[in-house]
Amino acid sequence: MTTPSAKRPARPHRRPKKDPARIVAFKALRAVDERDAYSNLILPSLLREAEQKGMDRRDAALATELVYGTLRLRGTYDAIIAACIDRPLREVDPPVLDVLSLGAHQLLTTRIPSHAAVSATVELARVVLGDGRAKFVNAVLRKISAQELDAWVQQVAPPYEQDAEDHLAVVHSHPRWVVSALWDSLGRWQPGASGRAAIEELLHADNERPEVTLVARPGRSDAAELLASLPEAQAGRWSPYAVRLAEGGDPGGLDAVKENRAGVQDEGSQLVASALAAAPLDGPDRLWLDGCAGPGGKAALLAALAAERGAALVASEKQPHRARLVARALDGNPGPYVVIAADGTKRAWQEQAFDRVLVDVPCSGLGALRRRPEARWRRRPDDIPAFGPLQRDLLRAAVAATRIGGVVGYATCSPHLAETRAVVDDVMRADAGLEWIDARPLLPGVPALGDGPDVQLWPHLHGTDAMYLALLRRTI
Repeated sequence: MTTPSAKRPARPHRRPKKDPARIVAFKALRAVDERDAYSNLILPSLLREAEQKGMDRRDAALATELVYGTLRLRGTYDAIIAACIDRPLREVDPPVLDVLSLGAHQLLTTRIPSHAAVSATVELARVVLGDGRAKFVNAVLRKISAQELDAWVQQVAPPYEQDAEDHLAVVHSHPRWVVSALWDSLGRWQPGASGRAAIEELLHADNERPEVTLVARPGRSDAAELLASLPEAQAGRWSPYAVRLAEGGDPGGLDAVKENRAGVQDEGSQLVASALAAAPLDGPDRLWLDGCAGPGGKAALLAALAAERGAALVASEKQPHRARLVARALDGNPGPYVVIAADGTKRAWQEQAFDRVLVDVPCSGLGALRRRPEARWRRRPDDIPAFGPLQRDLLRAAVAATRIGGVVGYATCSPHLAETRAVVDDVMRADAGLEWIDARPLLPGVPALGDGPDVQLWPHLHGTDAMYLALLRRTI
């Protein structure tokens, strides 16, 4: 029997519970922040590692939603978190901000009950940050939980009438300069439909989870075969080679993909390759070049299309490790091809050697923000002009590689005007031996392609990445 003055034994300190889904999500966000990793590359490896330790499919799906959802809406969450703390956001340690953003996403965008979202995120904070900072996370998340997303956005976003671009940047979670650039591009390509509604539709589409799209590689498979083997799949909207996996999942586990008879490829990329292959030319059609072939999706489709008419493809990629990816994508192609590691600006081939040439040039990637949401936060306005010299050099080299009467395709996964029409116009002004080919008839059935002759695809109009394509014929 103890006396009243006797001390009770201290309660054992509870060890924080490790939640596999949230741990994986946190690790992915840290890799994106610290190492400039791409979420679509780092997350699958983290998930495989966790699954080997017992993570189930439900937790894997939650981790995926947390990573992509948090990255897409980071700008909106930053504004909300800033309204709930008593210091500038830049003074919050990045790991703490990642945990807060994960918590905000669960509270404001998912169906996870508020109490569960707060408790699970605080538990995560205890594991990865320690008890002291977990208390800070708890206090901030409880403030965030006091309102729903719409109410928070109305509070933290400046009025549209005061500053339209700032308003859209907060509401739709894009940097202001990206909003401005996309709006300018919409005005160029869709002049009759480039008001507030159009830009909001585009920004909203950037924040939607994209479908997984397969490409059936001619000579090895076709869309009908894939559809027959995948009852839940749907035919592509525009490409005859496309099959859409609306339910997502891991396409790498499909037999057709493992056997290289099909690949994962956005429908916009398929349209670029098929349009180049279908463009009319004068003279023979025997030798094609993909001058920026990595990682190999367009090259694999081009090689298959070339093989159907007895032509051969040279697939060139500057980086050796990416050239190996190209070789892997083309493995098993029924027709002749060769993969080389070469700098496309150095003209590692004879001039006027090719009948068809494609250069899908390095760019800002602003057309693929659905798939790589972190790119919007990683890019800066001065990145755009930095790409310009390389893009022009690659197009000029592609023209030099094309014989008279042959066709050149210039493509980018960016709708930014400085990376698209401006590049082509500059090269054409300096070369009188080039003429436009109207690309629109080569994308049959695809609506809203503007006045031509080049085309710009859009997520909100076409359900594709924002791919740009210009087709040119060399005349002298």
